[in-house]
Amino acid sequence: MFKRIMAPVDLAHVEKLRAALECAADLAKHYSAPVVYVGVTSSQPSELAHNPEEFAQKLGIFAAAEAARFGIETVAYATIAHDPTIEVDDALMRAIKETGADLVVMASHVPNVMDHIWPSNGGKLAAYAKCSVMVVRT
Repeated sequence: MFKRIMAPVDLAHVEKLRAALECAADLAKHYSAPVVYVGVTSSQPSELAHNPEEFAQKLGIFAAAEAARFGIETVAYATIAHDPTIEVDDALMRAIKETGADLVVMASHVPNVMDHIWPSNGGKLAAYAKCSVMVVRT
């Protein structure tokens, strides 16, 4: 049913994403589909990397570790946003198209009052993506 699964990853908070990452890996095994781990970064130095190339390398190491851990095919896809905090939704929407993903599996959070003002990333993708989106509550 699914041919390419996209899993957004924030390398600074991987442990908070574990349920969604395990779900993506399980679905990848079931459908014999690769998981594309998408990370959004800026061109400016950050706590994670000095530049986009270093970020892409770290994301690639993460993807390889997940492949070994779960016995699945993985791909790392790093994308750049001017301000990832504000532009993450747009960057993820572009990544869906650019990677050819037909399913997105991503973590969410317990809803709170601010979600009535600013929608969650998962909620926005679920509303506007042209593919299926599974939001895994963490």
